Amino acid sequence: IHALRRNVNLKILLFNNRIYGLTKGQYSPTSEVGKITKSTPMGSLDAPFNPVSLAIGAGASFVARTVDSDRAHLTGVLRQAAAHPGTALVEIYQNCNIFNDGAFAALKDKQRAQEAVIRLEHGKPIRLGADGAQGVVRDSRTGDLDVVAVTEENQSRILVHDAHVESPTTAFALSRLADPDTLHHTPIGVFRDIERPVYDVLMADQLETAIERYGKGDMGALLAGTDTWTVERSS
Repeated sequence: IHALRRNVNLKILLFNNRIYGLTKGQYSPTSEVGKITKSTPMGSLDAPFNPVSLAIGAGASFVARTVDSDRAHLTGVLRQAAAHPGTALVEIYQNCNIFNDGAFAALKDKQRAQEAVIRLEHGKPIRLGADGAQGVVRDSRTGDLDVVAVTEENQSRILVHDAHVESPTTAFALSRLADPDTLHHTPIGVFRDIERPVYDVLMADQLETAIERYGKGDMGALLAGTDTWTVERSS
């Protein structure tokens, strides 16, 4: 969270299989409510994290989601993350065929994914389904986003994705469309990609300014400080 907040020049790849697979199948912070595992034999009671929502809430300058089995999409997202100055977080949906097989079956099956996956592309209307029959609109009463059947009457209301807008409001609302139980509607792609000062650059500039003003520091003097004493051993 603090790396995201500071915008450190770091790329974070979060492989999400909704389980602790490497430690033999305990429930994880992204497991759905009611998940039966070795550590929750009667079902998990925890509401799962939405990693994309969490990252956007922490002020991340680049947040994306992709699927490990979609090579073209995965490659494109990773290239954008690598080119981004600052912290980039990419959530990667991944199957665990030993302890949580089928976790993202709705998104990996080509036919089902056509109706479930919302592909976010900067500058393009947010549509999904066969021939873009469904689209994402904003509810004028609540401000939330909804998936609706596209008609001539509501076509002008379909949102156009803007990953570079400064406000995180719409990116956060898009992240909330993902249904943790059924994965019926799940956005993938770059949610947010904005320019923010990079922590590493700011720190280097600050150090350079300090050297210009005060000269190079003395590490020995810094460690010794001003409160020092000498202990002599008596014979």
